Parts: sequence; structure tokens; C-alpha cells
Amino acid sequence: MAHHDDLIAEDIIAYLDAQENKSFLRFITCGSVDDGKSTLIGRLLYDSKLIYEDQLASIEKDSKKSGTQGDEIDLALLVDGLAAEREQGITIDVAYRFFSTDKRKFIVADTPGHEQYTRNMATGASTADVAILLIDCRYGVQVQTRRHAYIASLLGIKHVVCAINKMDIVDFDQKIYNDIEYDFREFSKDLGFADITCIPMSALNGDNVTRASENADWYRGPHLLEFLEDLDVDSADLDRPFRLPVQWVNRPNLDFRGFSGTVASGVINVGDEIMVVPSGKRSKVKSIVTYDGELEKAREDMAITLTLTDEIDISRGDMICKTDSPCEQADQFQAHVLWMTEKELFPGRQYIIKTANKSVPASITNIKHRVDVNDLSETAVKTLGLNEIGVCTIQTGAPVAFDAYQDNRNTGNFIIIDRATNETVGVGMLDYALRRAKNVHWQDLDVSKTVRAAQKNQKPVMLWFTGLSGSGKSTIANLVEKRLLDLGRHTYTLDGDNVRHGLNNDLGFTKADRIENIRRIAETGKLMLDAGLITLTSFISPYAQERRMARELQGEGEFIEIFVDTPLEVAEARDVKGLYAKARAGKIKNFTGIDSEYQEPETAEIQINTVDMTADEAAEQIVAYLSERGYLESED
Repeated sequence: MAHHDDLIAEDIIAYLDAQENKSFLRFITCGSVDDGKSTLIGRLLYDSKLIYEDQLASIEKDSKKSGTQGDEIDLALLVDGLAAEREQGITIDVAYRFFSTDKRKFIVADTPGHEQYTRNMATGASTADVAILLIDCRYGVQVQTRRHAYIASLLGIKHVVCAINKMDIVDFDQKIYNDIEYDFREFSKDLGFADITCIPMSALNGDNVTRASENADWYRGPHLLEFLEDLDVDSADLDRPFRLPVQWVNRPNLDFRGFSGTVASGVINVGDEIMVVPSGKRSKVKSIVTYDGELEKAREDMAITLTLTDEIDISRGDMICKTDSPCEQADQFQAHVLWMTEKELFPGRQYIIKTANKSVPASITNIKHRVDVNDLSETAVKTLGLNEIGVCTIQTGAPVAFDAYQDNRNTGNFIIIDRATNETVGVGMLDYALRRAKNVHWQDLDVSKTVRAAQKNQKPVMLWFTGLSGSGKSTIANLVEKRLLDLGRHTYTLDGDNVRHGLNNDLGFTKADRIENIRRIAETGKLMLDAGLITLTSFISPYAQERRMARELQGEGEFIEIFVDTPLEVAEARDVKGLYAKARAGKIKNFTGIDSEYQEPETAEIQINTVDMTADEAAEQIVAYLSERGYLESED
């Protein structure tokens, strides 16, 4: 390695101690395609003399093969490690690099410029203190420049360097620099950055990167490395309230019980009084234990175990705070969401939300609007697509301890996970709890579901009929209800066509509307079960995820899925309402089985084949199923 320090030879312990106690800064480079991000990082690494000699030799060789600088070394290749990146001359994935100077240690994330890799840029920005936003001086502020500036703001980055690059091409023309600076500051004036520093530079030649440029004698500000070395980001972090998300209850033996995790923010001292969210229990810090021994004080980013003076109940997922500044907890929020997959976000669909220390089932209940990152305008939408940003309302299956993201990035963020594939499909930043919802509690009534069902001499259950249009769902459900009525049982049928005349008359037949349609029916059916009724629902309900959501809303044993299994050609031949013919003619869009998918149930409790049996026989089979399992008599 070309880096040299006399202490390495003279006193290695002193050298290591000096390195360990340097301050630390994370920053990202972002901006539009081919603005010079990788070249800038390569220049920082090269000039900091932190490149191994064999690595430098390899880059010199690769520069002749894949470089863009002729016979000169292409410093961008130090960062563009993927074969596809070198072939195309672009950054695809996030590349992290470490380097240090005499003053500070750095981790830099080189993020992609292409719009399709916006999610990768967000990943790199999520932990950064500073964003270096490169702008090619020939083109000025571009769409992706604005997109990345907005995402940097959204992800809580307060310090921005507007690196106006390739100024050597325009002979460091001050007017070009001034115009770009004005445009960027005008766009970003409402983004909430604490400071914006504009620097004219040439990453290729090193002007204003690690040294002041003689070619821009009109510029009086710091060069880039000077800015990064002198920026103070530590004091603000330590001033935030103390937060320790509990990751593990540490109980190696009967004599020790501690609570382990990484400090998300603030400082904690032995003797400080703490409070646990959500329980509200209080105690004092008895000791702070680490791998290297006990400490009197711990700060942000340290992995610690706290022991307390009192034996109180604390579990994984709880949050330990100081008593003078506890965090909030809620199960309904407003949040900004960045969607990161080609599968659209649909309100009402069930996901898993993972915070710093807790995973809970959740759904996006509403998309208030999508943000156009080009002009920050707001557009009403029903779904979010890949790389789109929306303001959403979210409901979680259990209360979550949190801070607003703008106050604490570590305890105000979350990821969204697809329940079926376990894929991370989105990231979010919590804005605030929906406080009105926090005051709404389930009212305890003297007359319970059990009492209502006993009065009717039955057990409440939801019979969920699903199948293609024309499969016979409504016909069979109608016959089942008539037989139950003959037996003196109390029922109600929610039919797909009937509810669209009232409850769901505002919904169409897009995928988003179908999902919301089923969510409302599942919630309505839950209330009917609470009334003690045997509830029949007859809906196509084409998506497995929404049928699973409907099942999970009900109590144990209170949901019976009935798959009316009729082949498409048979259902289409019946075509009682003439819908298939209209769909084939293109007069009906999003018709299940024609241009919209139907996901067949795999584990339905009852499967009815209407080719092999009549509707009356199917009804008899379902009633027999209910009778055999005790649904037609009350619980003892």
C-alpha cells in the first residue's frame, strides 16, 4: 500500500490507537449517469495513497482494456467492480470503500445514477451523513439530480455537497458554475438541508478534490476533502435522546440478566434512570457490559448489554429509553414509502414491517399521494410502482416503538417485506402517529360473541366461497343458506354483486380495487361473526394473499375456504351474464380468467367440482361438513 505513516515503524500501538480514535464519516456520491461519481471516489482513494500496489497495477492493466481515458489510468475502475459496470462504464450496484486521512476515517458509497437502480441509491443513502451530488457542468441539473436530492432529503441527510464536475471541459467558466448553483439551490430550497456547499471541480484531474485548484481562482470555498474532514456530525448525534432497541435478553446463567443491542442514538451512563416502551416500567442502569469489559458510559453505534437494578420484564422488540425522553408507540402511522420492486404496492394487502428490533404484520391502508420528484408535486394514485415515492397511512398488527424519522433515522425507519416471498419490497420513513387513531379502542361490551352465538345455538363461522365467474359460487351459497335456515340457524350472505351496490360502489375492477374490495368484505364479515352469525361470502377473490388476509382476520376455526373448482372453459360456456363474451371482445377490462389472473387455493377446507356434482349435492356436502364439526350447535 502506498500510504505511509512514520508511526507504523516507530510505535505501532500508538499508530493503531490514533487510527481507532479518529472521527468517522459516511458519505455517498450520487447524481445522474456518467457525472463522474466513480472517478471522484477513485481520485480520493488515489490521492489518499490508500491503494495497494498490486491493485494499482491491476487497474492500470484494466484501464487499457475497459478504461475510458485512453492511455491514462481510469480511476473509476477502482470502484466499478462488476463486469457489467466495466463493460457499460456505469455504476449498477452500491460500492462501499474505506479510506482515511490524518484527520478522519471515511466510508464512501458509490451509488448508481440510472433511474432503474434508484433503490440501490436509497440503500447507500440510508446510513450516510453527507451526500455528494455530482452534476456534469455541460448539462446542469437533470431529472436524476433532482430525484437523488429529494431521496437524500427524505432519508435524513442534512449536509449536501453540490459537486459541479468536469469544469475543465468549459475552462472553469464561473458563469456556468453560478447558473448551476442557482438552479440547484432554487430546486432544493424546501428540502430541509442544513447546508449546501457547491464546489467547482474536475474529478478526473483532481481540481478541488484533495487540493485547491489554480484553474478556479475565483472560487473561495473549501476543496472537497477539506470540507469532509472539517464537517462536524458527531455532536448532533450525541445530543439526541437515548434509544436502545432490545435485540436479545442475555441470560448466560442464573446470576446474570442483561439486555443487549446496539445503541441507536444518544448516550447512557451507569446510574441513569431508564424506562421501557411499551410496558412503561422503570429502573436504573446497574452496569454497561461490552465484549471488552464494563464501561461507565456508552454512546451511539456501540454494541452493549445493560443490567438494571430492578428485575423488570423486558423482551426482544422493546425499546429502552431515558425517563426524560421516552419514544412514542402506535399502531397507525403516516409515512413516506419508497417502493423497490416491480410488483406494485396495493393498499389493503398484508405485508411485514420490520423496524430496528421488531417485525409485525402490517398493511398500507391508503396512499395519500405520490410525490413527483421532478417538481415535488403531488398526484393522487391507487398504487405505487418501482422507484416511486408515496405518502401512505399504515396500520400494524401490534404497537411499534418509534421516533419520527426526521428526529431519529435509526428508530424512525422500516422495511416492507412480502409475506409470500420474504423479499424486501419497500423502505419507509415514519412521519408521525395518527393520533386520533391512538385514542380509538375496542369497546368492551357485556354481550359477547359467545353469548350471541349461544342464543342462536351455533358457532360463528365464515364460509368463504371462491372461484371463477360462472363457477356457481352464488348458487351454491344460496342453497347452503336455505338449508341452514331450515335447520333454524342464523345466517347472512355477502354476495359479490350485492355489496358493489352499496358498501363497495366506489370500487372498480383494477387489481388495487379488487384488493380493497376483499379487505372491506373481510372486515364486514368479522363484525357479522361477532354478532354470532354463520356468514357466507361469495366472491371471485382471485388473489391468494387477500384470501389469507381474510382468514387471519377471523378467530381460530372461524374461517372455512370453499373452492368452487370449475374449469375456465366450463364457466365460460355457462356465461349466464354474458361477461366472458364481452371480455373476449375487449369490452370489459381486468376480467378474471381472461386478462386478469386467478390464483387457485392450495389448501381449501372444502373443494367443490361442479362438473362432477350438482349444486344441491355441493350444498349438502358443505352443510354436512359444518354439522360434523359442531358448527351447528353452540359451545358448552
